Amino acid sequence: MKDSRDITDEDHNNILKAVEESPSKKIIITHGTYTMPDTARFLKAHLKRTDQTVVLTASTIPIKGFSPSNGTFNLGFAVAKSQDLSSGLYICINGYVFTPEEIMKNMSEGTFSSIFNK
Repeated sequence: MKDSRDITDEDHNNILKAVEESPSKKIIITHGTYTMPDTARFLKAHLKRTDQTVVLTASTIPIKGFSPSNGTFNLGFAVAKSQDLSSGLYICINGYVFTPEEIMKNMSEGTFSSIFNK
């Protein structure tokens, strides 16, 4: 439940270490929306393993109790997509799959899109 604007280099390194040391071949990372693309790019640049499917997902409102959140949809979508995506690093959010290289966040609208589909 850490605001992604407060994520530090140490946090990035801890996430990287957890992924590198995990015996799992499919990993879902929940993240805040503000800096999720930054974390994905950090992992892409530093992750040595190539045998895992790593998916980052987020929500604009955290999942907490019965509050309205797009988080449950995004988490379910990420889990489902992780089953058929090849090894690599992805961001799954709002029904779309992005690579770290292409994702951008429109801060004024709070949406994500591909730099290739402006």
